[in-house]
Amino acid sequence: MSKPYDLLIFDWDGTLSDSAQVIVDSMQGAIAALKLPPREDHQIRELIGLSLGDGMRRLYPEAAPGEVMSLLESYRRQWLGPSGGGANEAPLFAGTETVLEQLHGVGYGLTVATGKSRPGLDRSLRRHAGIKPLFLLTKTADETAAKPDPLMLRETLAELGVPAERALMIGDTEYDAAMAAAIGMPALGVACGVHDHGRIRAAGAMAVIDSVRDLPDWLAAR
Repeated sequence: MSKPYDLLIFDWDGTLSDSAQVIVDSMQGAIAALKLPPREDHQIRELIGLSLGDGMRRLYPEAAPGEVMSLLESYRRQWLGPSGGGANEAPLFAGTETVLEQLHGVGYGLTVATGKSRPGLDRSLRRHAGIKPLFLLTKTADETAAKPDPLMLRETLAELGVPAERALMIGDTEYDAAMAAAIGMPALGVACGVHDHGRIRAAGAMAVIDSVRDLPDWLAAR
């Protein structure tokens, strides 16, 4: 079977993982714990997909670096939950594991490019251990430049020897589409996350599907 791409690169939060509300709730808990000026849920959702440090600086641009670090640490405690073992880990979107297994089975290379930290992504992959072996490699924001800088995509392509035009970035935010567009890589949006169709398309995505569950049909039609 002829495939339109050799490599599929997935964002994590909002694309594979239904994590937006968990992230918002954890951040609101951190804000309350530190008695910081309140922020609306939509302001926090807006920053999902960026690295945690970049998101905090945008959420509290008036804060000193030490205050930002306090918020980061409080957020991490909220995210890990009372047990400290990832009790709040978000589920995958319905059908995601089946779709990834299907795509892997027909010969697509699969990777992850995420704004999460390495400890955060590793915790997620431990929680969803069934999909971990399907990925050739994963890139996180604390190992390379954070989105929308395209460095994590450049590094992925270089390590796997895949040209940009033979790879597809799949994500739920304009940051995903923008970093792909910056290096001439095709991008596909998903509508199940935090940014709307128009923003993702304006940033460079060729189309927006409802969720990763629709990806096999979309690829088959290419």
